[in-house]
Amino acid sequence: MAGRIATFSHGPTARESELSGVYGEGIVAGLLGAATIAVWFLILDTITGRPLFTPTVLGTAVFRGGAGLDHADTLPVSLEMVVAFTWVHALLFAIIGGLAARLLAFAEHTANVGFGIVLLFVVFEFGFVAVTMIFAEDVLSTLAWPSVLVGNLLAAGVMGAYFWRHHPNLRIEP
Repeated sequence: MAGRIATFSHGPTARESELSGVYGEGIVAGLLGAATIAVWFLILDTITGRPLFTPTVLGTAVFRGGAGLDHADTLPVSLEMVVAFTWVHALLFAIIGGLAARLLAFAEHTANVGFGIVLLFVVFEFGFVAVTMIFAEDVLSTLAWPSVLVGNLLAAGVMGAYFWRHHPNLRIEP
C-alpha cells in the first residue's frame, strides 16, 4: 500500500448523467407545454379584447384567494398577477414534464409499463378537470371551461410530440 495515492473522481457517473439528461428533457417539455397554454389564452384573450385577462384571473385566484373574482368583468389586468402566475405555472409544468420524462425513460426499458403511463395521463387530465370544476367554480365561471380543457389538451399534444421525437423507440405494450 505504501507509495500508492488514492484518487477520487468527482465527475458525474453515467447513471447521474443519464438522469440529468432525462430531467432536462422533461423541463424543456414542461416549459413547451406551459408556453402552449399561455399562447392559447393570449390568443383567446386578445380576440375578446382583454389581453392577459386569463393569467390575471388565475393569479388573482391563486395569490389573492379569489378576491375580486365576483365581479371579474371589471377586474383590471395586473402585470404583477400575470408574472406571478406565469412563474408558478411554468414551474409546475417543468415538474410535471420532469416526472413524465422519468416515466418515459423507464417505459423505454420496460415496454409493458407504457400502457400504464398512458392510463395515468388520462386519469391525471380527467382529475385536473374534475378538481378544477369542484374547487375553482368561480374561476371557471369567469373562464370558459372548454377553453381550459382545449388548452390542456394542446399542451399535452405539444409535450407528447416533443417526447415522441426524443423517444422514437418507445413501445407501448399492454
